[in-house]
Amino acid sequence: MTNAPNPPLIGKAELITRAFRQQDLISLQHELVRRLEETPNDAHAMLDLSMVLLLNGQREQSLAMQGYALKVQQVYFMPAKRQPVTLRLLVLVGPGDFMANTPLEFLVADSSIDLYLLYLGPGIAVPKSLPPHDLAMVAVGENVGNRKLLQGLVEPLGRWHTPVLNSPEKVLKTSRDGLHAVLRGAPGIVSPALARTDRLALEELARGAANLQDVLPEAQFPILARPVDSNAGEGLAKIDAPDALTAYLETTPGDDFFVSQFVDYRDRDGLYRKYRIVLMQGKPYLAHLGISQRWMVHYLNADMEESAANRAEEGEAMRNFDDGFGARHAQALRTFHERVGLDYVIIDCGETPRGELLVFEADTCGIVHDMDPEDIYPYKKSQMHKVFAAFQAMLADCAARASGA
Repeated sequence: MTNAPNPPLIGKAELITRAFRQQDLISLQHELVRRLEETPNDAHAMLDLSMVLLLNGQREQSLAMQGYALKVQQVYFMPAKRQPVTLRLLVLVGPGDFMANTPLEFLVADSSIDLYLLYLGPGIAVPKSLPPHDLAMVAVGENVGNRKLLQGLVEPLGRWHTPVLNSPEKVLKTSRDGLHAVLRGAPGIVSPALARTDRLALEELARGAANLQDVLPEAQFPILARPVDSNAGEGLAKIDAPDALTAYLETTPGDDFFVSQFVDYRDRDGLYRKYRIVLMQGKPYLAHLGISQRWMVHYLNADMEESAANRAEEGEAMRNFDDGFGARHAQALRTFHERVGLDYVIIDCGETPRGELLVFEADTCGIVHDMDPEDIYPYKKSQMHKVFAAFQAMLADCAARASGA
């Protein structure tokens, strides 16, 4: 056993970057296990090991290790890379995988901001004292497991002694049905008709015992179906006719589903374009543009790395965003901000053939990063650092206004 201080937290951003670049995580896993053999209460090693296990596909072991870490320690400190420190940010997070919380570590990775991660949730002891900080931010994302935690944060954060960004009552608006409700009727925005239903209702629809309008009023096929609380396209399918639901239900687990109207957003060239917009206190920035022949566009499986033309278009869209997409949808994005109210939110969206903003989903946990290889995406790093700088400037401005500076 050693009395030396435990090594600092490696952190989510660096570990995800290593995995994204296919660097060796197995050796790191062994090193973290060795550290725990020498110092069993090294909470930093536990939390980092939890993330490494998750990135290596061992989700159950990852969450168990995270639970051990949070019994030992609830506050984790990540010192600023640049000195002197200009701001101290307290981030409220909850247990879970990397989709459970806003990945803020990417946004402040090379900054003069000290980061304190405060873990909260069932069975996690609340610290008797908190580290001094200039402002707080709720990073807990909206999902079934986090809703009770978010609801419980509304009252105490309403009387917090520093500014609080992304207040929990606003984060709660980003559920699929909550977002649809708040955007309904917004000018310039298409939020497709959506309803929550159950397996029995879909089985009745599949065998012709019910009509689509009984489940989703005013809709017509094709529709989209997905299990409640699924993410990243898991279980998402386009259903072109009632009988297609039979095969879908046979292969998709779960008892509760969302169904929504499918909106064909193909452009004139037959390609689908999905924009990831970072909206910070109402000002939009482009994080990526995925272009694909497939309607379900995820950047990692879009036709980007293979297509120089698509990458050229994305680079152009980033350089001219303020005069292009941002200008076309300026009023719609202002309306979105007025209705949702979050200081920081990610919007995945497209454009309808009529030129409206088609909102697929919005949340606070979408990843915004600069991991893409520069030799393939030479335009990306400068754009992402522009986004990071805007985020850091937003934090500094909020802290300055609170202090009267």
